[in-house]
Amino acid sequence: MRNQGLGSWPARRTRMSPDKVALTHCGLHRTYRDLHIRTNRLAHALAELGVRRGDRVAYLGANHPALVETFFAAGALGAIFVPLNTRLTAPELRHIVEDAGAEVILLGDGHDGAGLPGRHVLATAYEDLLASGDPAPIDEPVTHDDPCLIMYTSGTTGRPKGAVLTHGNLLWNTFNLLVDVPLAHDEVTLVSAPLFHIAALAQTLIPTVLKGGRAILEESFDVAATFDLIEAERVTVMFGVPAMFTFLAQSPRWPDADLSSLRHLLCGGAPVPEPLIRTYQERGLTFLQGYGLTETAPGALFLGAEHSVAKAGSAGVPCFFSDVRLVATDGSAAAPGEPGEVHVQGPNVTPGYWRRPEETSKVLSDDGWLRSGDVGVADEEGYVRISDRINDMIISGGENIYPAEVENALYGHPAVAECAVIGVPDDRWGEVGKALIVLRPGRTEQPGDLVAHLDGRLARYKIPKHVELVPELPRNAAGKLLKAQIRARYGTS
Repeated sequence: MRNQGLGSWPARRTRMSPDKVALTHCGLHRTYRDLHIRTNRLAHALAELGVRRGDRVAYLGANHPALVETFFAAGALGAIFVPLNTRLTAPELRHIVEDAGAEVILLGDGHDGAGLPGRHVLATAYEDLLASGDPAPIDEPVTHDDPCLIMYTSGTTGRPKGAVLTHGNLLWNTFNLLVDVPLAHDEVTLVSAPLFHIAALAQTLIPTVLKGGRAILEESFDVAATFDLIEAERVTVMFGVPAMFTFLAQSPRWPDADLSSLRHLLCGGAPVPEPLIRTYQERGLTFLQGYGLTETAPGALFLGAEHSVAKAGSAGVPCFFSDVRLVATDGSAAAPGEPGEVHVQGPNVTPGYWRRPEETSKVLSDDGWLRSGDVGVADEEGYVRISDRINDMIISGGENIYPAEVENALYGHPAVAECAVIGVPDDRWGEVGKALIVLRPGRTEQPGDLVAHLDGRLARYKIPKHVELVPELPRNAAGKLLKAQIRARYGTS
C-alpha cells in the first residue's frame, strides 16, 4: 500500500481479521470488513463533495461509528480530520471551523450545523451519503509526516489553538502505549470518554483497532451504564479521567459490581488523587496512570503496572520512544525533589499549531522540545509527579503552593467528593489558598473540620486560609476542572 498512514488501517486489519467485531454501538456490531467497506464508501463520497489531499474534514457529534468512519476516511484521502467539541458554544465552534478552514462538516444526531460555515452533512443524510460512494479501495500516498488531524486545545483560557498531529505522531504514541500496556487481540474496550479529546481517541480507540479488538462506543459516560456494560460485555479495557473513576467508586454498586473482566484501567487528563488509586487497588484492579498533552498525542509519561503500587500517585517515567526533562525557573535541570516545568521531545510531539507560527515558537524549541506549561517533581529514581499548571501556582508570602498537592491531601478526607484550590488576594501575603469543596452525599462536615484534617499533613503555609462548601464544580468535556471559571466565580476571599 502507498498509504502508510492511519487511513489504511481498516484495510490492513481486514486482511488479518475481517470477521472480528470492530465497533459496537447501541447493540449494533460492525466487523472490520464492514469498517473497511464503509470507510471506502465515505472516502469516495467525500471526494465527490470536493475533498482533496490536505483539506480539512470536521465532525461534530458524540461518540458514534460515523465519527470513527470519518476519521479513517479522511486519512484514506490524505485529508485532515478535525473533531469538534460538542460542549462548545456556537461562536466557539464557528471560530474553530473558520480557523481550520474545514471543507465539510459531518454532523451527529442533534446537531444541525446552524451558524457554521462550510458544507454540512446531517446525521439523517449520512447513510445516503455512504450509499452513494464506491466501495472500491483508495490508496492515496500518505506518509508518516503528513498531518492526520487537528485537535483544538480545550480553550479553558483564551481562544483554542489547533494542535496538528501527524500520522507518525499517532503511530509512535500507539507504540509507546503498547510497550507499557500489553493489549491483546481479544480486548473489549469501553470508549465512553469523548473521542473529540486526544486520550480517548489515541489511548483507547486507535490501539484497539491496531490490535484487532472491539471498541464499545458510548455517547457519554454514565455510572450505571458503565457497570452494566462491564458486566454484560466483559469489558477488559477502559480509559477515564479521575472524575469518572471517582463517580464509579462512589456508587452504591461499587462494592458488589462484577469487575472481574477488567485487565487495564487507564487514567489521565488531570492529576490523580492517591486515595482514588488505592480504592481501585484494594479491589485488585490494575489502575494505570500517565501524563500527556494533546500536543504529545498524548503520552509522555507512564507508570507501568509493575510499579503502580510502589509508585502510586506518580505519573511514571518517560514513555519508551519519548524523552522528558524538568526545567527549573532559571533554565537549569531541576534536581530530584525540585519543581520544574515538564518539557517533552520525541516522535509523538506535534510539529506545531495550525497556522500559528508565533504560538508554536513559544512552546516548541528548534530541537523539538515542547514546553508543557505543567510543573513536575521527580524522585531519585526518575519517577515524576505532576504538581500543577504553572499558571495555577499560588505564590503566598514568597512561597510556591501547588494546588494539586493541596487537593490531593483534601481527597484523603472521607467526606470530600470533589475539590479545587485556587489563589485569592490577601493584604498580608499577597495571595493565599482557597478551597472549594463538594461533600459526599450525607456528609455534614464544616470547613473547620476539613482544615483540621490538613494540619500536620501539609506545611502551614500550604493550608488554605479560606474554605467554601459548594454544590458542584465546573468541568469540561474531558473532566478537567475549569479553573478559570472557578476563579471567576469564587476568586475573592
